[in-house]
Amino acid sequence: MTLIKSISGIRGTIGGKQGDNLTPIDAVKYAAAYGSWVRAQRDKETYRVVVGRDARISGNMIQQLVMQTLVGMGIDVVDLGLSTTPTVEVAVALEHADGGIILTASHNPKQWNALKLLNSKGEFLDAEAGQKILEIAEAEDSDFAEVDRLGSIIRNDAYIDLHIDEILDLELVDAESIRKAGFKVVVDGVNSTGGIAVPLLLEALGVHPVKLYCTPNGEFPHNPEPLKEHLTDLMAMVKDQKADFGIVVDPDVDRLAFVDENGEMFGEEYTLVAVADYILKNKTGHTVSNMSSSRALRDVALQRGGTYSSSAVGEVNVVTEMKSTGAVIGGEGNGGIIYPDLHYGRDSLVGIALFLSHLAEENLSVSELRKRYPSYFMSKKKIQLTPELDVDGILKAFEQKYASEEIQTIDGVKIDFPENWVHLRKSNTEPIIRIYTEAKSQVEADALADRFIEEIKTVASI
Repeated sequence: MTLIKSISGIRGTIGGKQGDNLTPIDAVKYAAAYGSWVRAQRDKETYRVVVGRDARISGNMIQQLVMQTLVGMGIDVVDLGLSTTPTVEVAVALEHADGGIILTASHNPKQWNALKLLNSKGEFLDAEAGQKILEIAEAEDSDFAEVDRLGSIIRNDAYIDLHIDEILDLELVDAESIRKAGFKVVVDGVNSTGGIAVPLLLEALGVHPVKLYCTPNGEFPHNPEPLKEHLTDLMAMVKDQKADFGIVVDPDVDRLAFVDENGEMFGEEYTLVAVADYILKNKTGHTVSNMSSSRALRDVALQRGGTYSSSAVGEVNVVTEMKSTGAVIGGEGNGGIIYPDLHYGRDSLVGIALFLSHLAEENLSVSELRKRYPSYFMSKKKIQLTPELDVDGILKAFEQKYASEEIQTIDGVKIDFPENWVHLRKSNTEPIIRIYTEAKSQVEADALADRFIEEIKTVASI
């Protein structure tokens, strides 16, 4: 069991000892540090923070601890209760709040929970802010309010509906075409808040949802990461129901994947590709994904007359690159769609609406749509090194060895070959190099990864 402290928040398993796991004391400690940081941003009379959670079993306990800690610091709380990560992000902006906290461990199993921290724009904290909160927590330097200055809690259950309203108002969400198409879609909500939000969105668009695991009780019926090997029930139900396709989201609804009408995976990497294709069809511009995402996005962007650049891995890095380049669409290959016309955060709900618009306007099946895009295959492996080895030195050696190729070093070393690529990243917590590759067949991708594992062994003399 473990507690992971990072600039993006605190994540751990429930139970155990303080400091080793995510205990009630740790939840209070880091909520107080965040509250101190919020108050330090601006000197004013009142402060407001939005708090929401996914449906994890521990969610209500952790949320009550976090909210009451903020109240004890003189901060008013807008309690969204069961919500989604993108809904909390949207709510922060609509509330003109000073920040937000989402209680979710994303795709991790049910014993995990986390505090994800947002700034006043409803975006994840940058490295400087995250580091400051960690320092406040470790110093236990929080200052609580006197009795006459305590905060209050305001319950607001309307924000999933408000989030959907914001999506329906987007220019490129073609609700009329979607309604005319008469789609029937199976939804796997992994018994979390996607089981609430996704059917509501589909119904608002005139789509008939067939619910699978949409009871928000936190009892995940399968591994909650939306990967092919975890989605056999969804794949079978799409075929049994003769549905147009299937949708699956992770527990906090910021990762999105599709299953086609034949019960086959559309490909998590291709969620962003398809949505970007639709956006660029209507609005030429720049696209962004992280360095470990598929080359297919770059291919589609160039075909549509757009441009492309990549960022370091991590949502905050993608957002930074999108802002600096004025990107019209971006995200991550794990099914994370970031559409700046709504907000700068991964959002499965807006991704679904844009995908449906694309599908309705093209009048294609999901399998036919997938055939339009170039096919790439990925391999993800890692190599364990001994602690005394200089991981940075090993990566530098690869940068020099392949200097004649297209090289990026903003996040490890990525080597772009004409027909494939390899991305080498070190772990921040242990002596591991992760090897990501992409090629035009799975055999080639795996072989490229194995080749670089052997090259790493040679360079490291192991």
